[in-house]
Amino acid sequence: MLDQFWKNLKSGSDIRGIAVGGEDGSKIDLTNEVVEKIMFAFGNWISEKTELDANSITIAIGHDSRISASRIKNVCINTLRTLGINVYDCSLASTPAMYMAIPSLKCSASIAITASHHPYDRNGFKFFMSEGGVTGEDIEEILEKAQNIEEQIPSPVKGNVRKINMMEYYSEKIRSLIAENIKSDNKNYPLNGMKIVVDAGNGAGGFFVDEILKPLGAETEGSQFLNPDGSFPNHVPNPEDPRALESIVNLTKETGADLGIIFDTDVDRVAVVGKGGTLIADEKLIALSSLIALKSYPNSIIVTDSVTSDHLKRFIQQQGGTQFRYKRGYNNVISMAKKINGKGGNCPLAIETSGHAAFKDNNFIDDGAYLAARIIIEMAQSKMQGKTINDLIKDLSSAKEKKTIRMSITSENPTEYADKILSHIKNYANSNRNTELDKENIEGVRVDFTDRHSKGWIIIRKSLHDPELVLHAECEASGGLKGIFKIIKSCIAKFDMIDKSKLA
Repeated sequence: MLDQFWKNLKSGSDIRGIAVGGEDGSKIDLTNEVVEKIMFAFGNWISEKTELDANSITIAIGHDSRISASRIKNVCINTLRTLGINVYDCSLASTPAMYMAIPSLKCSASIAITASHHPYDRNGFKFFMSEGGVTGEDIEEILEKAQNIEEQIPSPVKGNVRKINMMEYYSEKIRSLIAENIKSDNKNYPLNGMKIVVDAGNGAGGFFVDEILKPLGAETEGSQFLNPDGSFPNHVPNPEDPRALESIVNLTKETGADLGIIFDTDVDRVAVVGKGGTLIADEKLIALSSLIALKSYPNSIIVTDSVTSDHLKRFIQQQGGTQFRYKRGYNNVISMAKKINGKGGNCPLAIETSGHAAFKDNNFIDDGAYLAARIIIEMAQSKMQGKTINDLIKDLSSAKEKKTIRMSITSENPTEYADKILSHIKNYANSNRNTELDKENIEGVRVDFTDRHSKGWIIIRKSLHDPELVLHAECEASGGLKGIFKIIKSCIAKFDMIDKSKLA
């Protein structure tokens, strides 16, 4: 059983914590001592899982651009080596590249030191084995081992360390994917005549310009924030952040680019912008990705997270596919896609509205650069037909209004309290004449509102990481969300340990 300190470090199937003391007085969680314990625990855990002696194990380690990365990486390497484990030091690398290190370098496991899109003072770990990322249950096991290390006994260094430029291997893979799938008279420069700009947000994604686009002939002038800088001086590298999205939309319009690309810090997520500044994120990105996947795998299943609309469901059906809504969390949708295929189904894509997209053809690793490459291929093919990627998703409708709010819970047992609220909303939806409960929903409570003045839907679910309920609502009528929120506020009025102020 994890105590509160170690429990706070668990973030779904990742580990995350404060790695730099903040001006607000925030205390560092990921101290050298804590990192040592996590690495000792992971090294022993890998030995048990693979049934290998430590000196037969090799682990690759890379990191994004965060200012705490070098400190943490050095502690990780030294700790693993004391166990007798050999280490590849991959330095600056994307998270998908670190998964690719396992088959490329013949490693037992790999580690990406990253906190994804979180602020500069955070950091953490994503662990990979040959079958993919570890699960939330695995993370709990590793943290329990770390928690139970009472005393660290110094050991002489036994394992070897070797520096590797993993991004060379990874970039070659992405370049080949694009080059082999674009039918062009100019085989050496298949992107010749195309203008593509990148905003890397000073994360690890700057390589995409010099290592992918330019060698393939694309014009990239105007691309920005390509140099790694873990203080993120321009904007947070996050394809969901409004300021970051405004940055890439404006850049695409100003440069007249055919495509704009923005990555998150460790390049496992992406959003794109079509010609003229059309943002393709959220459901539009799912629609475009689904269209691409269904071309290769007709009549197949697309797994998405739970907060998607019936508009998207209809679009996927129009492309000949079937949508399967599952739980939020990139590991959840990926696990479900693998499960469907394991049972004889046909699922080529698992994708979250956050921009995590994992293709079967890419070993179900959520990989922003891989998705960007697939979109570039589709863009090139469309351009030959006189179309843009905007044209490909023009039939996707959207709600008049949409909003997501988070309602914090102050109960001593927030999980139990949240369950009571969800049960109450479910009972309300079953008994009210203007609401219908979506019985196929697999996460939280999803309710359809049928009154013409507030026609729409909500899904309310427990947060993956925090003591709160997350409410996502969409409405087909302008001004209708106000009525929906009023109904929900009235419905949960008797619950006094949840913040209802945002329902006003």
